[in-house]
Amino acid sequence: MDAAVVIGRGVPRGAEVQVAELYWEAFGQKLGTALGPPERGRAFIAGHLHHDRAAVALAPGGDRVVGVAGYRLGGRALTGGGVREVLRAYGLLRGLPRLAVLALLERTPEAGELVMDGIAVDPAHRGAGIGSLLLTEVAAVAAEHGCSRVRLDVIDVNPRARALYERRGFSAVRTEQTPYLKRLMGFGAVTTMHRAVEAHPGHPLEQQR
Repeated sequence: MDAAVVIGRGVPRGAEVQVAELYWEAFGQKLGTALGPPERGRAFIAGHLHHDRAAVALAPGGDRVVGVAGYRLGGRALTGGGVREVLRAYGLLRGLPRLAVLALLERTPEAGELVMDGIAVDPAHRGAGIGSLLLTEVAAVAAEHGCSRVRLDVIDVNPRARALYERRGFSAVRTEQTPYLKRLMGFGAVTTMHRAVEAHPGHPLEQQR
């Protein structure tokens, strides 16, 4: 466990590019079709973050984000940018097919559910327990907002991530075969996993925030 790393909530102002780089390093293959090329995709992510929808790991001194776990709650996820923003950034002809790809990745929470938007750790800090700390913090957020479970999706080409989720109490509930995405995004199946959480007393499910 990396004792020097501090776990907090919310993306610090000025760290948007750091978070975008972490996300792109972790999910660039999946996001590239929708938001590429990489430099444009990273810029789009950095420019449309919802700062309060993430748990973060900060390096000693607090000046660098070395891990981030985004989540969707109350209608907002860490990664933002809707139809208007995509069309403004990529133009009409290039933007419309990108929106179709992004729609394939959309996951809407059910009542009483927090959905993970993704987790990414700086390669230099992997293996130090940061992913586990971030998952614990996200579960605490879910409990404080009255959620009964955390939900996430893991792709078939990322067994290391699935192993982490299983160690942290997540169980697979279904697997969707997605052969149509194999050539497009590099994966052919998506497994949905749940982790039950005990609601924090006095904090009903947040719907409007």
